[in-house]
Amino acid sequence: MQEINRSKVSANAQRGKTLRTLRKIHGWLGLWGAVLGLLFGISGFLLNHREVMKIPASKMEATEIQLSMIHPLPADPKEFTRYIQQALDIQHEPLQPREGRRNSGRGDARFMGKNMPQPENWEVRIAMPHAMVHASYVPGNQYATIRREDANFWGFIMRMHKGIGANTAWVLLADSIAGAFIILSITGVLLWTKMRGSRLALAGLVGGSTIVTAWATLSMM
Repeated sequence: MQEINRSKVSANAQRGKTLRTLRKIHGWLGLWGAVLGLLFGISGFLLNHREVMKIPASKMEATEIQLSMIHPLPADPKEFTRYIQQALDIQHEPLQPREGRRNSGRGDARFMGKNMPQPENWEVRIAMPHAMVHASYVPGNQYATIRREDANFWGFIMRMHKGIGANTAWVLLADSIAGAFIILSITGVLLWTKMRGSRLALAGLVGGSTIVTAWATLSMM
């Protein structure tokens, strides 16, 4: 009998120790991700409902200028890109050209039933958290067209949510928050099972949420 009692006491002590450890992990990770979790939550809500609820949150204000080119003129797209970064004091690297939107060479365009020769067109797109810069240049011209779109406050928040123009430090920070959410989910489930111990209820909740998630995903396909 004494052995059984000691075993129960030991098991209860171990269970209590496990619960305290899980609560500490859950609490500290929740504190670490509280501010950014709120940021991602609000911006995610606005992104999810921006069309349905007509939320005028994200706006981009566009401005366009003609930028005088250096002499001698750029010899290739890479030299043009370096000049744009230097002239506009932009440290961010340009985006990779989209498929079908690469710097086009000379070619013909069908216009009014005729093939009209077209000049080359060099394009540079640079994304920053607060703005997007698009530069377009026809080789040989004295000016390049620069279009800048500046985001308002909510536009900036949403771009940070998506990681547009974000540096390595922000990406790593966001990754740490994502990892914290994963561990919070695991520790939350473990705490729930340790405190209540109902495997049937656990299976029902997890299974129900999985079915609803799968149904919502498949309904969009």
